[in-house]
Amino acid sequence: MEPHLNREQTEAQQKAQVLIEALPYIQRFNRKIVVVKYGGSAMSDEALQRSVIKDVTLLKLVGFKPIIVHGGGKEISRWVGKTGKEARFVNGLRVTDKETMEIAEMVLGRVSKDLVRMVEELGVKAVGISGKDGRLLQVKKRLSGGQDIGYVGEVTDVDPKILYDLLERDYLPIVAPVGMDDSFDTYNINADEAACAIARSVMADKLVYLTDIAGLYRDINDPSSFVSRITVSEAEKMISGGLIGGGMLPKLSNCTDAVRGGVHRVHILDGRVPHSMLLEFFTNKGFGTMFYRDGDAFFEAE
Repeated sequence: MEPHLNREQTEAQQKAQVLIEALPYIQRFNRKIVVVKYGGSAMSDEALQRSVIKDVTLLKLVGFKPIIVHGGGKEISRWVGKTGKEARFVNGLRVTDKETMEIAEMVLGRVSKDLVRMVEELGVKAVGISGKDGRLLQVKKRLSGGQDIGYVGEVTDVDPKILYDLLERDYLPIVAPVGMDDSFDTYNINADEAACAIARSVMADKLVYLTDIAGLYRDINDPSSFVSRITVSEAEKMISGGLIGGGMLPKLSNCTDAVRGGVHRVHILDGRVPHSMLLEFFTNKGFGTMFYRDGDAFFEAE
């Protein structure tokens, strides 16, 4: 005869079941590096911001080795506007003169330290750095359609030693996407590209893009066409077939580049949904879109 449970006991049992479901994932990814690209609405909403930081901190506490790479585009535009300058974009890339670069570096540094504070409040040690520290991100000037758009950099090399040192000493690194060229000039870097380059350099087990979309759709106008899992080859066919457009195209290219470069899994998640990362990592159903290598065997709990 089954024991009778009251409502509180039933709720407690359901919570226990969630923990049991998460256990094989925690075991599988223990001590694995996870790079989280943090941006979009989840950065501008304080409640979502704290939710994301709690999730990343939880990953750290259960044995993952997370690295946060953050953006700050909206905040940069706000501060540029305060100076009377108007933000200009060419092919989706911010035109960055010397003054704008100074503002961007200041804002990104402030964002980085705010995130450090949130992590530290939760009892985990964190360090905020930029791609300039330890020559982490080395760049060259990036052109957009042949146009010079100023101090916008394209990553040419990554030296991850500073990240390994921080991880080894049990710190959670928080990286601002700023780098230097061979002449030691400072450049702003697209945060998605910076996260991809860093994930490849440390051979991350997972790279997560927290975005303002639920994931990948074969037809953006058809909710039933949502793609939960996709191989790199399938994704590349969608790109070459013209099925992907707008702001999704460079993000998808970063996903395929990361997997081709040795990252085990890449995830696109809706950062506007609280705890989307935990739902993706620790439940059998998952939550967003996962990219993986052709012929890759799934971990049994995936």
